[in-house]
Amino acid sequence: MNVKRASIFAGAVAGLAISSMATAGFEGMAFEIVRDGAEGRTYRLYAMLADGDRLDAVAGNGSQGLNLTSVNGFYQDGAGGATSLAINSNFFKFVPSMEWDSYVTVGALYADGTPFGSNGMNDVGMDFTNFENGGDLSTSNGTWFVTPDLDQGNAIMHDNLGANGGDMGYGVLIAQVTTTTTGGVDGTFSGLLQGKDAAGDTWQANVDGFEYGGVPAPGALALLGLAGIAGRRRRRA
Repeated sequence: MNVKRASIFAGAVAGLAISSMATAGFEGMAFEIVRDGAEGRTYRLYAMLADGDRLDAVAGNGSQGLNLTSVNGFYQDGAGGATSLAINSNFFKFVPSMEWDSYVTVGALYADGTPFGSNGMNDVGMDFTNFENGGDLSTSNGTWFVTPDLDQGNAIMHDNLGANGGDMGYGVLIAQVTTTTTGGVDGTFSGLLQGKDAAGDTWQANVDGFEYGGVPAPGALALLGLAGIAGRRRRRA
C-alpha cells in the first residue's frame, strides 16, 4: 500500500464531524453467533449496507469515540493478533484455537483476504495493547480502514445473523470477538463509520452502543445499532 496515500485517507477520517441524520448509506449493525467453544462464544460484527455499497473505515474522534467492549473480557489467542492481517488461516490445523481469536478488520476474515482475494487493511493511531490483553478497545483518535479501491470493503450477503441465526442481509465484517457469554448482552460497539454508496456518494454514520449477545424478538434482524445512531451525513466524493 502507498503509505502517503493511506496516511492522507486516515487523516481525513479522523477529522470527520458528526452532523444531522441522512436517509441513505448505512442501515444499521448486526451480529452473527459463529460458535460456542472452549474459548467462549465467538461473534462477528457487521455494518449492514445496501447491495452495491461499501465500508472504508471504522474510526473514533473527538465527536464520536471508538469503543469495542466485552462484559467478561475478550479471548486473545497467543498465536493471533489485533487485526485480520495477523490471522494466518494456514496455521489453524496446528493451532486450532487461533481461529477464534478476537480481532478487528474490514471485510476480510484472514490475512489472505478470505472471502476476497487479498487483505489490504491498515490502521493509524490505534493502540491495541489493552485489547490484546483481553480488555476493551478504545480510542478518540484512531482508525482501521481500507482504501476505496479494495474489494474487501464491498458489502456482501451474510446469513445466520441475529441471536436466532435466521436473518440475512448485505454487510461488511468489522470485527470478530470471542467472549464468555452472560446469557444476555455480552458487549457493545460504538464508533464512526465511513464508506460509499452505489452512486459513489460518501456516507458517514455514528454508532453509539450497539449491543451484541442480546436476544431480540424472534425473526427480528439484529439491526439494534439503529437505535444508537446519533447522525450520519452524505457528501459528494
